[in-house]
Amino acid sequence: MKTYTPKVSEIEREWHVVDAEGLILGRVATEVARVLRGKHKPIFAPHIDTGDHVIIVNADKIELSRNKAESKRLYRHSGYPGGIKSESFAEMLDRKPADAVRRSIKGMLPKGALGRQQLSKLKVYAGPDHPHAAQSPKPLEIKR
Repeated sequence: MKTYTPKVSEIEREWHVVDAEGLILGRVATEVARVLRGKHKPIFAPHIDTGDHVIIVNADKIELSRNKAESKRLYRHSGYPGGIKSESFAEMLDRKPADAVRRSIKGMLPKGALGRQQLSKLKVYAGPDHPHAAQSPKPLEIKR
């Protein structure tokens, strides 16, 4: 059986908007990663970007279950000896809520050029407003 490869003319991209206020971060991240990859479409192919655009608003009001905000640590390294820095997820949500949500979703996408291409279709905003009203995005339902 041959591998199905959708043609560029078959790929139709839609825009979805997610209001993250009061939602759990993990549930939002898995659903958004699924839509960014295109797994919700019948033409999905794992080696081609068939996903849709996703806008997340109110990223500063997203929640984590239990005490993960304080116990979950985020690390980054400068590349120099002793250059590791860490902070709790709560600190990152206070400092840059859009980057905290984007980082969670990035970890669920493929690594490499395909994942970077899919991540470029993600727009995250800390507040309730976004500049993509012209695309008339549809709301994406996420179970609470």
